[in-house]
Amino acid sequence: MEVNGSNTVTAAAQSPAPRAPAPTTVDYEAFLQLLVTQMKNQDPTNPTDSAEYLSQLASFSSVEQQLQSNAKLDSLLSTMAFGQGAGLIGRSVTSVDGQTTGTVVSVSQVAGQTTVNLDAGTVLNVTDIATVG
Repeated sequence: MEVNGSNTVTAAAQSPAPRAPAPTTVDYEAFLQLLVTQMKNQDPTNPTDSAEYLSQLASFSSVEQQLQSNAKLDSLLSTMAFGQGAGLIGRSVTSVDGQTTGTVVSVSQVAGQTTVNLDAGTVLNVTDIATVG
């Protein structure tokens, strides 16, 4: 009986490393590419129901519109937060932890985060303000 242990080691060494899971979302362009590929490769003697294609496209279009609505709502919320911060100029504020107090001299917005700049030179996120005087 011959035992060859090198095959086991070789097979283990050649096994692929675990991969990260593929993303589960598909953007609009990828969906259209999949749809065109599906149409190109369908059996001409047994074509896929066109109503199914239209249903898929309508569903995807609906999701796309919802994503655009969410982006617009995020923009609106950001604008509202900036307006609220602007309303604090000249007023005294205190942070949630009570350690930061000062008078708001200006408002900034970076990467969707609205912050107020205090007279002492400190910066405070609008969401971290506990009291306004």
